[in-house]
Amino acid sequence: MLSIEGVAVNFGKVQALRGVTMNVEPGVLHGIIGPNGAGKSTLIDVVSGRTAASAGRVRFEGHDISRRSVVWRKRAGISRSFQKTSIFRNETVRDQLELVSALGSDAAVEEIAEALGLGSVMDAVAGTIAYGDQRRVDLALALVGKTKLLLLDEPGAGLSSAETMAMFAHVRELTEKRGITAVIVEHDVDAVFATCDRITVLDLGSVLAEGTPAEVRSNDDVIVAYLGTAA
Repeated sequence: MLSIEGVAVNFGKVQALRGVTMNVEPGVLHGIIGPNGAGKSTLIDVVSGRTAASAGRVRFEGHDISRRSVVWRKRAGISRSFQKTSIFRNETVRDQLELVSALGSDAAVEEIAEALGLGSVMDAVAGTIAYGDQRRVDLALALVGKTKLLLLDEPGAGLSSAETMAMFAHVRELTEKRGITAVIVEHDVDAVFATCDRITVLDLGSVLAEGTPAEVRSNDDVIVAYLGTAA
């Protein structure tokens, strides 16, 4: 589904990514974890087209999309959410979901809203609902449409551990039901280990380790650099 090949990103003299290579298989929930400054969000920006790679390539469904625009990638089925909730605060939940649905020719608004527990706030103005509900609206906006690859940048930001775990359960349910592949950047490692099929660990812009949750959790380099002895 997604192939990242030797991707580097330089911001002046700062190397945010250093030759990152990873593959994401269809239907998989692929987590990306690592310390602050590891390059996680930058990698998501490269895949979504918001940041151009200084070197390397990004392939989607076998095609080189490295020079494709954000709009082209969205139309091709690549959708993302952001660390900071990105919703239409002055519109009702229903209106904004239906707007995105019409643009993407997706009639599954009610199904997605129900699965995310948004049924009771559909007619509320988005800026007036609880923050946890706003995060779920943000996720719904990313899911509505003909999404093939979902990029989630810290969907649990600002949520409690229990709320984050519930959010990840929603992601698992909806991606499986709709045949969507997901790449998830998240600081809550418990949610990542409990939900994701594979995990890539970044450190200082490079891939430190990759594998199943069990393989990553037991990796000595990951324990020393990130998880700590308590892992």
